[in-house]
Amino acid sequence: MANPPWAEIREKFQAALALSRVELHKNPEKEPYKSKYGARALLEEVKALLGPAPEDEDERPQAEDGLGAGDHALGPPAEVVEAEGPIAQGAVRLAVIEFHLGVNHIDTEELSAGEEHLVKCLRLLRKYRLSQDCVSLYIQAQNNLGILWSEREEIETAQAYLESSEALYNQYMKEIGSPPLDPTEHFLPEEEKLTEQERSKRFEKVYTHNLYYLAQVYQHMEMFEKAAHYCHSTLKRQLEHNAYHPIEWAINAATLSQFYINKLCFMEARHCLSAANVIFGQTGKISTTEDTTEAEGDVPELYHQRKGEIARCWIKYCLTLLQNAQLSMQDNIGELDLDKQSELRALRKKELDEEERMRKKAVQFGAGELCDVISAVEEKVSYLRPLDFEEARELFLLGQHYVFEAKEFFQIDGYVTDHIEVVQDHSALFKVLAFFETDMERRCKMHKRRIAMLEPLIVDLNPQYYLLVNRQIQFEIAHAYYDMMDLKVAIADKLRDPDSHIVKKINNLNKSALKYYQLFLDSLRDPNKVFPEHIGEDVLRPAMLAKFRVARLYGKIITADPKKELENLATSLEHYKFIVDYCEKHPEAAQEIEVELELSKEMVSLLPTKMERFRTKMALT
Repeated sequence: MANPPWAEIREKFQAALALSRVELHKNPEKEPYKSKYGARALLEEVKALLGPAPEDEDERPQAEDGLGAGDHALGPPAEVVEAEGPIAQGAVRLAVIEFHLGVNHIDTEELSAGEEHLVKCLRLLRKYRLSQDCVSLYIQAQNNLGILWSEREEIETAQAYLESSEALYNQYMKEIGSPPLDPTEHFLPEEEKLTEQERSKRFEKVYTHNLYYLAQVYQHMEMFEKAAHYCHSTLKRQLEHNAYHPIEWAINAATLSQFYINKLCFMEARHCLSAANVIFGQTGKISTTEDTTEAEGDVPELYHQRKGEIARCWIKYCLTLLQNAQLSMQDNIGELDLDKQSELRALRKKELDEEERMRKKAVQFGAGELCDVISAVEEKVSYLRPLDFEEARELFLLGQHYVFEAKEFFQIDGYVTDHIEVVQDHSALFKVLAFFETDMERRCKMHKRRIAMLEPLIVDLNPQYYLLVNRQIQFEIAHAYYDMMDLKVAIADKLRDPDSHIVKKINNLNKSALKYYQLFLDSLRDPNKVFPEHIGEDVLRPAMLAKFRVARLYGKIITADPKKELENLATSLEHYKFIVDYCEKHPEAAQEIEVELELSKEMVSLLPTKMERFRTKMALT
């Protein structure tokens, strides 16, 4: 039988590629994979026309080809074997078809069949995998197997394939270095072969994808340092090779900032977020690349959602930097420690002197003009811990700007949880700013703003469906009223003779704090309204704190009625006693509230004597 015309094989292959690229939504609704199945049929025809796999001894499946973690792929090739001669050329062309059949089956969610074809591709190329003709195809096949095993949650197998790809790329670039053939070129006439520049671009893109998938695998394996390194490398390469979509790139850079924020590496986090802002601003202004997805280009909602998500990353940056500064400067009762503040001021000069050295070590995106634009954005934002109210206020205002930006998309209708989290972050910004404020009246106003934004959320939420969120907000509102009451008491203590208005204000704040702490504690009761004998680990500390603060609040109520005061002291004692008794029955609870437990024991000892003296005094009068 005569060999089929090479032109016919090439034509069928190109038609299969064209069908493979058809967007799924362009297929009939009831046949979403119609184009994929059409491409598969053509690929099978090409495979049949190419004939069976070569019978070269080295190409037959061997024992180690049985796939667990891709054992045949893991060791680097000892030497370069070029794919020369009809047997080798036949094997390579067949491998290209097996690769595309593998990807096709994966696209139609037939993973086992996809795996089978990709493994056949690797077997056919094994001895040639370091050659210029085959290295790109081999790496792409391994990358796809890595993704496939990752989707099966067989992460170690995925890791083995992807690390093998990375090692092969590095070995090829070290030993050979010239741009390898793109897999499609095996079915192109000589005059249509790609330029060296285009080959290099495509090969680098394959390697960038490899790094991207490795970043995801390391993240899944909780190897966060390594995941961040690979994520940064991916983003940097995408900029260098102009192979990115602004929205996707920006959200990945903003997400990477969260890793640095958690590590308290604020210079790096600021750089990631500034770069995210700059690249996000390119949306719609640069020509689309082949990486641009239709969804990203055509859906305005996605644009606004990603803008909101980046804004939320900025909020976390501002909030964490402020909170870190507070932790560095507060005393054992949570107030500003002036000695610590002075020590940090002395360290500031050293931090500024080291800035240039740190910048050289820190992550950097872009080069030339793009680098300058990113630097201009980040220089407007401090990465140093604020040391006073003015510095804290600058960060607060930046965070608040992004709160408003995030709320534009994450509205209560449709994004309940996200909206609430943004509002809670806004409240937290006010709370930490209050730490830096020395004027107690202004601090009260900041807590009042927190209450004003949190209380409406309680009204809108169904406690049955949003129990945990409800508890968080109830506790936070209670704490805000509690802080306000403490501040008003401190203000009253400075006055010689506090008037009835101030006393009434203190009692009203006390009453409101009690109300919300009680709502929180009541939410822990079972359907029969019985308080649990054993409090869950997730709510143990807040429950104990609520009990402690309720005890303290009852002791702070100002009243001229001796009988009422005695009742308040009895209620206060009851709550202190609850804490002591609970920790005796559940010793593990004691370590959650060591300070409060000691104070509670002290009050359980002192209050009965105080109450007895009070009764004696009442009897005498």
